[in-house]
Amino acid sequence: MEGVLYEVKKVVVGQDAFLERIMIAMLSGGHLLIEGVPGLAKTLTVNTLAKVLQGSFKRIQFTPDLLPADLVGTRVYNQKTSEFTTELGPVFANLLLADEINRAPAKVQSALLEVMQERQVTIAGQTHTLPKPFVVMATQNPIESEGTYPLPEAQVDRFMMKVLVGYPQPEEEFVIVQRAIGDSINVAARASTEQLAEIQKHCRRGFVDSALVQYAVDLVNATRDPAKAGLGKLAPFIMFGASPRASISLVEGARALAFLRGRAYTTPQDLIDVAPDVMRHRLVMSYEALAENVTADDIIAEVLKAVAAPERPLHRHVQVA
Repeated sequence: MEGVLYEVKKVVVGQDAFLERIMIAMLSGGHLLIEGVPGLAKTLTVNTLAKVLQGSFKRIQFTPDLLPADLVGTRVYNQKTSEFTTELGPVFANLLLADEINRAPAKVQSALLEVMQERQVTIAGQTHTLPKPFVVMATQNPIESEGTYPLPEAQVDRFMMKVLVGYPQPEEEFVIVQRAIGDSINVAARASTEQLAEIQKHCRRGFVDSALVQYAVDLVNATRDPAKAGLGKLAPFIMFGASPRASISLVEGARALAFLRGRAYTTPQDLIDVAPDVMRHRLVMSYEALAENVTADDIIAEVLKAVAAPERPLHRHVQVA
C-alpha cells in the first residue's frame, strides 16, 4: 500500500488526508462522498489510483437528463440477429467516479446507491455481479446549489465517509503548476486487483478490542441522545443522530487506518481520527443549528470531548496473550 501511495503522489500534490481516506475506503470496501470546489484533482486522483492498481476506471458526469439505464445498462434489440442483447453500463468498473452526483434526479441517484449496496445489477431478470473491488467516489460541488437535487439522508447514509477537500497550500500549488507545465508523468502499476482483494482480507483480520466497539457505539448514541452524554445544550441542533451504519463504519475505518499505519491492532486514536469523516454526513441538523451557524463538525467535536475513550483497550488482550 505504501508503494501504491508513492506512485499516486508522483502525480497528485498534497491532499494527504484525502488520499488516506481513499486508501481506507479501498481497504474496507466502503464508498466515499467527496465535497470540494472544482480543480482539486479529484478525478486525477481516482484515475491515477486505477492505473496503479491495474483496475478499470469509469467517470460519469451526472446531469438532470441522465437516466438509470445510462448507469446500469439496458437491453438493446439487434436487428441482424432479431435478439435482445444486454449492454452493461459504466458502473461495471473497479473505481467509479460519480461527478456532481447531486445534479441528477432522485431516480438516478437511487439506481447508483442500490448498486453500491447490493454490488450487483439486475437487467431483464438477469443478475450481473460487479467487479471486485468496487468503490464509488461521488463528488459534490458546495458552491453551486442552482439546478441540484439534494441527496436524501437515507441515501447519503450508504456512503462510508464524507471527505471535505480543501485548497492546496501555496507551496503545494507551486509544485502543481510546475508539474502541469512540465512533461507528463508516467506511473507504474504497483499492485493488481487480486492483490488488493488479498490485502483487504488481511486488513479484516486486524484486532479490534470490544472496548473500542463499545466506544464507537457510545459516540454514535451521543448524537442521538445528547442529554444522556451530558450534552443537553446540543439537543436543539440535532434533528436525527447517526445510524447504526455509523458504528460499523467507525470500527471498519479505524481498523483500516491502523493497518495503513503498520499495526495489526486498533487504538482509540485511530477511531477518533476517522470519526468526523464517518459521522458528518449522517447528522441531520435542525433549523436552529442553521440559524446559530452550528455545523455537524462542531457537534462531532463536542461529542468526542464528552465521551471518554477507553484508557486501556488492549489490556485484557495482553493479559490473555
